[in-house]
Amino acid sequence: MVVYRTLIFYILVFAPFVLYGQLPPQHDSKTTDINKIEKLIIHYRYDQPDSATYYADWGMKVAKRTNDDEGVARMLNQMGMIDDNLGKAESSRQKYLESLEIYKRLHNNKGIIKENVRLGVVENRKGNYDQASKYFLTALKTSESIKDKAGIMESYITLGEVYASQKLYTRAISYYLRAEQLEPSLPFSSLKLNLYSDFGAAYRELRNFKKAIAYYNKGIAQSNYSEMMGLNISMTNGLAQVYAKAGEIDKAISLQKGALLKSRKISNFIREFLSLTALAESYNKIDPSVSSRYLQEALALARSRHANKQMVEVLAKIADLENSKNNFKAAYMAKSQQYSIADSFYFKDISARIANLQAEYELNKSQVKVQELKFINSKQVFEQRIMAWIIAASAVVLLVMGFYYFKIRKLNRLLNKSNTALINSNNVKDKLFSVLAHDLRGPLASVINLLGMIDRGWLSEKEKELMIAKLAVQCSASMETLNLLLKWGQMQLKGVFLNQSTIYPSKIIDRNILLLKESAEQKSIKIGKDVPAEIYVYADPDHLDFVIRNLLSNAIKFTPVGGQIHVTVREQSENRIRFMIKDNGIGIDKDRIEAIFNINNVSTNGTNNEKGTSLGLVICKEFIVANNGVIGVESVLAEGSEFYFMLNKT
Repeated sequence: MVVYRTLIFYILVFAPFVLYGQLPPQHDSKTTDINKIEKLIIHYRYDQPDSATYYADWGMKVAKRTNDDEGVARMLNQMGMIDDNLGKAESSRQKYLESLEIYKRLHNNKGIIKENVRLGVVENRKGNYDQASKYFLTALKTSESIKDKAGIMESYITLGEVYASQKLYTRAISYYLRAEQLEPSLPFSSLKLNLYSDFGAAYRELRNFKKAIAYYNKGIAQSNYSEMMGLNISMTNGLAQVYAKAGEIDKAISLQKGALLKSRKISNFIREFLSLTALAESYNKIDPSVSSRYLQEALALARSRHANKQMVEVLAKIADLENSKNNFKAAYMAKSQQYSIADSFYFKDISARIANLQAEYELNKSQVKVQELKFINSKQVFEQRIMAWIIAASAVVLLVMGFYYFKIRKLNRLLNKSNTALINSNNVKDKLFSVLAHDLRGPLASVINLLGMIDRGWLSEKEKELMIAKLAVQCSASMETLNLLLKWGQMQLKGVFLNQSTIYPSKIIDRNILLLKESAEQKSIKIGKDVPAEIYVYADPDHLDFVIRNLLSNAIKFTPVGGQIHVTVREQSENRIRFMIKDNGIGIDKDRIEAIFNINNVSTNGTNNEKGTSLGLVICKEFIVANNGVIGVESVLAEGSEFYFMLNKT
């Protein structure tokens, strides 16, 4: 009996870890000390996330059982950091927000500072720089209110990282210098090492190699022990990049090999992977065969850890390397593996979203049916009461009939409203499946046909190269269609989310012109602009960015080879800014102009037979209206079109 109990105990304890592919760490797994549990999570967070999750779940149970609200917040913070490391940005953000609310309720300023910093880091990685800066400034203000020098220093560092992410390195360094002034008054910590690393990266990008080398060497010298070895390896690779930029490839390779040995010594998967890919990049310039060997090692490492994101990244590098060596078959095989992993890893989430859209549509339809049945039931009750009141007294019947007349009219209005909602929902569903059936099924069928031709060996190497380029174009078009479809579907179900601020359109317009430059050059189209830098509007930056990009892309699509496009921004009135995107393309028929921003509009092919879904203009209109603006178009067939929209300054 004792033997069976022992066997059952081990099965219950170890089975979850067998499923995850590793055994539980050799520590006291039943400790109730939150501090010890948190140290174990930090120890395993990067290299053994499953073990870290195991301890975080256990710590959460302990904190809830002992009514330790601060412990719950700390465990949520650690769970968020585990998700962050795995690339689950939205999941980590939700956990940080929950932790922040607990710290606010407890009036724990240090916890508030910590969570604002983590939330800022998530937004910075997503490219939401304004939102990231708000979180970091909140952390700075709270740190200053309690005179927490470590919090102030970290806030300055993270604010600098926001500007570094935008390649504004001089501005970033100004914040790093403020953080450096606080360094002598604080004990040594990983925070100082992160500051040295940020300094080195910024000066490297500004090509001030002398200062970059000095900061990296300073950090490497102070981190050469086991507890800080991860940062030591990162700074060693950063220093190698400085030497590589300076043209000293031999020094760079020597440093990268040292970083690789250190990462293997401490069994740090992420840093070993980064060291291998860095060596491959360095050798690519002097010995492609060695570069290929390092890439294959990185691929094998990523496969051993089932790290899909890293596998996709290294397969892309392998394909580029083989392509540069004119080894098109190997390049094609690498690309095929990359797309296969991406399909299973990234598009699984997209499929789930589409399934959710369908499920929500079915739920809405069921709710409408319930309302209709309630109305029918109410009507039957009403008729029964009428019969009873007729018998009682004709006068009472007249009063009751008058009362129920108005009630029926109200119910009819509700029924009409429900029917209208059902019709709109059907239109959404019809548009959804129309796009899936035509705009996605068509390109995918073309991809299958092209792959079949390549597989049967009917094509020469040059034709294969052209076919692979066409495959990339088809896949990009399908991805763009899917993204538009998901964005539009979410807007239909959840509405338009606004995050308005004062923005200068010139930067957004310049960025999108640069982004679409290659598409325009393929058709020899010139894009001009007249956008004063001082003009500003009050709107959501992401919405304005989407509208500009979509209208520019449409202009390129419907402008013939050698055409012209001009972007103009002017003050319409004291508080109104007018944006105009004009082309000399094929124009729009008068019969189509009235429905151009309507969901029922049917998209036409561009001058080079480019495909579209008509969803882009629908989303543009919803974004502009949500930002208190108006949008319209003026067009003459065979002469060109001018799309315009207006936004407020305040």
